[in-house]
Amino acid sequence: MSADRERLVLIGKESVGKSALAAGLTGSQPADENVGGSTVSSEVYRTDGFELVDTPGITLEADSETTREALAELEATDRVVLVVPATDLDRDLEDLLPLVEGRPGAVVVTHWDRIDDADDAEGTIAALESDLGVPVVPVDARRLTRVAADGGVAPGADPAAGADVGSVLEALRYAGSFPVETTTHAGWEIEPSETILERPYLGPIASALVLLLPAIVAVWFANTVAGELDPIVGAALEPAVGWIEATPLPEPVAAAFVSDYGLLAMGPFLFVWALPTMLIFALFMGAYKASGLVTRVTTALHPVMRRVGLTGRDLVRVVMGFGCNVPAVTSTRSCSDCTRCTTISAISFGAACSYQFPATLAVFAAVGMSWLVVPYLAVLVATTLLYVRLIAPPEARTTSLAVDRRTFLEWPRPRAVWREARSSLASFLTTALPVFAGICVVAALLEYVGVLERLGDALVPAMGAFGLPAEAALPIVLASIRKDGIALLTADASGIAALSPLQVLVAVYLAGVLLPCLVTAITVAREVSARFVARMLARQAAAAVAFALALAWTGRLLF
Repeated sequence: MSADRERLVLIGKESVGKSALAAGLTGSQPADENVGGSTVSSEVYRTDGFELVDTPGITLEADSETTREALAELEATDRVVLVVPATDLDRDLEDLLPLVEGRPGAVVVTHWDRIDDADDAEGTIAALESDLGVPVVPVDARRLTRVAADGGVAPGADPAAGADVGSVLEALRYAGSFPVETTTHAGWEIEPSETILERPYLGPIASALVLLLPAIVAVWFANTVAGELDPIVGAALEPAVGWIEATPLPEPVAAAFVSDYGLLAMGPFLFVWALPTMLIFALFMGAYKASGLVTRVTTALHPVMRRVGLTGRDLVRVVMGFGCNVPAVTSTRSCSDCTRCTTISAISFGAACSYQFPATLAVFAAVGMSWLVVPYLAVLVATTLLYVRLIAPPEARTTSLAVDRRTFLEWPRPRAVWREARSSLASFLTTALPVFAGICVVAALLEYVGVLERLGDALVPAMGAFGLPAEAALPIVLASIRKDGIALLTADASGIAALSPLQVLVAVYLAGVLLPCLVTAITVAREVSARFVARMLARQAAAAVAFALALAWTGRLLF
């Protein structure tokens, strides 16, 4: 931290606008810094005179990693900015003032645009400021007004936005000490209107469809765009492949680039199928969160999901895994301790990531059975829920949701969507891609020395139990290292064309759920422990084999 910057920590509940406030006050993205050596999602925003630490939202009822991180950052910082929404001002102050008692700081009241009578409300804010003894500043964090060069308000300023950036920063310089409670109450009860998501029976159905929408768009993309682009990108890489083959390089080095599993061979799949799929899910989840929709969906699905041992909040993390397992696993830090490991197991088992999902679609398209995506998703969802129900601890089925208010819905702004999606993209580029490149090299070398082929041959007898040919063994083995290995089912075009729809479904399902990819396993080990990963792998493999056998045998009996 620079000596001329004062460090302030933003404390508040979830969805009160802390991130929008920090970005609006500084006009910048968060700096690339881990707070206090932590790996959880506190972020630092810098302006000329301040460093603003945006902490995760506090959920007082949840024993989550993110809440502990926010409280730890509060303990390590002297000056506090308490961020509370105007729509729930009294309750948030009652809950949070005891946490900041005696600390110097200020209060920023967000969602000021939701107040109808601003003039009367400003009198309440003045009374509250006098009672608390700290600055109280009302703002619309999404539309903070910049000050013009002459010291006046910049042209086009919106009066509903409340204070401008300069006024907020000035108030933060004159911090008082927080009391434990206040006797001044606003008495505002501002509730957002209900939607179909709040209806008892239609709500969970509509919420499930909302979460399925990114998958539907990804399927559309695969069938209309990716399939056309794949040969074009492959052709563009042919000169590089030809150059490497013509250059007298050591054979292992050449294999790392141009073998079936090499970097150049997998390049088209990675950038035509995997990266766009990840972006589709990241942008959808960013829009859901920026609009407030994700909290509504979470609340609607909670009564259903609690029966299997997850909360509605946990299910959203599992769906995030369809874009990339890395940020999905990392985001489980906001889960309750009693459901976090179960949620990670659900992501590992049933979240078909941006490698697995497009590879699956590519296989279905190659055999002319694109319609198989519907039964595939149905089987994947059903077995994942059953698997979670079997492994979830009893206390997970009684945990509360820890969402104490209904959020307002609004059209997501592009900057807010990108801010939310940026973290998923960063995880994909900085964590998933380097590991993916390493796996490509290792897999290519294993193929070069014949290890993969021998391992596949050893599994040939086991394939008979699932009604699968010997050629299915190698893709299933490789998919346990990286999920795009599923696409190798298409390597023998005549062989896969001879498979029945049931055999294709069983092969793709088993390859997808037998084990998580190496990237996911490494991430889980870093987030929890290597011992937990070992237990999770054994449990998942046993469940996958049982489910795949049941699918194969039941299918043969019925069809």
